[in-house]
Amino acid sequence: MTHMLSEIHEQPAVLERLLDLEFEHVQHLANTIRSNDIQGIIIAARGTSDNAATFGKYLLEIAAGIPVSLAAPSVFTLYHATLNLSKWLVIGVSQSGESTDVVEVLRQAEGMGALTAAITNATDSPLARTAQLALYCHADKEMSVAATKTYTATLGVFYLLAAALTTRLEMVGDLRSALKSMREVLTLEELIARSVERYRYMEECMVIARGINLATSQEAALKLSETCYVVAKPYSSADFLHGPIASVDEGFPVFIYAPVGPAYQTMLDVSQKVAKQGTELVVVSSDDTILSYAKTRIRIPVHVDELYSPLVYIVAGQFFAHYLAIAKGYNPDQPRGLSKVTKTL
Repeated sequence: MTHMLSEIHEQPAVLERLLDLEFEHVQHLANTIRSNDIQGIIIAARGTSDNAATFGKYLLEIAAGIPVSLAAPSVFTLYHATLNLSKWLVIGVSQSGESTDVVEVLRQAEGMGALTAAITNATDSPLARTAQLALYCHADKEMSVAATKTYTATLGVFYLLAAALTTRLEMVGDLRSALKSMREVLTLEELIARSVERYRYMEECMVIARGINLATSQEAALKLSETCYVVAKPYSSADFLHGPIASVDEGFPVFIYAPVGPAYQTMLDVSQKVAKQGTELVVVSSDDTILSYAKTRIRIPVHVDELYSPLVYIVAGQFFAHYLAIAKGYNPDQPRGLSKVTKTL
């Protein structure tokens, strides 16, 4: 068994451990946010962590009503801009805690008046030491270069932060229910492993979602790119209709992530349009209507509230990337040209 596959299966247990160990620290951060009258949040991250940051933006704005911006680290590291960050929280997200530019964003942001926090899997890391407050993923060591369990653990931290900020503690119970749904999706492993053979020679594709699952499309696309060497382009379904749809034609692979919820109708509309163009449509959903348009159907065996669906649906994307890499003859644990820690400025 590869490390990546083992770590995909570890995810529900990692999130259970996170719920048990980290909520008190998250509540402390939420209290500090309130006592400092924080009016907005900036999240700095790269790679998989940046996809988790996209999710964090949607979740915190939807659930907590706090404006959230995704940082452009180059503004700090290359252009040395001076910003007024009083009344702002700046969160740095890095699984290793060693992303140089993310650490630098936090260092400079504190000097500009911001409250700073870290989300990381490494307790003794530059990011954890730089931040005023730190939250941890409790994912143990991640061996595969392609991140899986640290991604979903980071989502879990954002869920806990939203629950603490809103004092909606029922969200913690809902999160535990979502972990049961994750376990249900783990049962799809064999089905997905059989499905990938059709795509062994795929060289490019598009990955589409909407709303809070934009992060799912981004992360699923990243996993295809880094483990299978596929040029995978993620889009919001809205952005897809504003231009990229013109570039897909018969046989072009399009992946759709479509849980039932507020974004579902737009995903159905896109699926109908691209199906008419003869695309090679891969749909991940629990709904039979949208699945009926697909060439490859990955039926999620449980209904999950859209708010928690990113935790559940990405598991299918992780499995697909892992088994497609194997089918192509690649080692998903050691993608070429990549290392576990990437340092950029």
